[in-house]
Amino acid sequence: MILLVGLGNPGGQYAGNRHNIGFMAIDAIHHRHDFGPWKRAFQGEIAEGKLAPAGDKVLLLKPLTYMNESGRAVGEAARFYKLDLAHIVVFHDELDLAAGRLKMKTGGGHAGHNGLRSLDAHIGPTYRRVRLGISHPGDKAAVLRYVLGDFGKSDNTWLHPLLDAVAQEAPLLARGEDAAFQSKVALLTAPPKPAKPPKAAPAEPSGE
Repeated sequence: MILLVGLGNPGGQYAGNRHNIGFMAIDAIHHRHDFGPWKRAFQGEIAEGKLAPAGDKVLLLKPLTYMNESGRAVGEAARFYKLDLAHIVVFHDELDLAAGRLKMKTGGGHAGHNGLRSLDAHIGPTYRRVRLGISHPGDKAAVLRYVLGDFGKSDNTWLHPLLDAVAQEAPLLARGEDAAFQSKVALLTAPPKPAKPPKAAPAEPSGE
């Protein structure tokens, strides 16, 4: 069994926030694949299903503890199912990646992210992470307002393709193929290459 966790804040007022891209990714996976309805458990919302017809059971979890206490919900689910950290994948917003970029990472520091800080405290740091780039506002003092602000209309050019690609390739995460998942998402979300200009026709020989 694998546990896929999206980080975010519950409630409609936070639904479109940049900080909630982890929730958005989990919702995209739930919508695309064969998962049951959302239910309340482990201080969050959970849904059970599979990412491939013959695959093992997958549990989706959106903690309802608010971002700063995300680890309480994840720790409760992990203990109940006796999961080791290799079977926990966490989707979260990443300021240090350009908007629309995705990077996989196992372990490491929390870099000031309060959701990751809580997870580290409750389950340890060596879980698998899907870092979803939202860019940095450029000023450390502006970070809180930025992450708790909604995505703009212009962000839809990269946000929806990224979420679609994450949902499409999620079965690779269930198989532990993190590098392949990262590569496939990058290919699906890469901007189209500019068309090459046509080659100039060879010059006609002079008639001298």
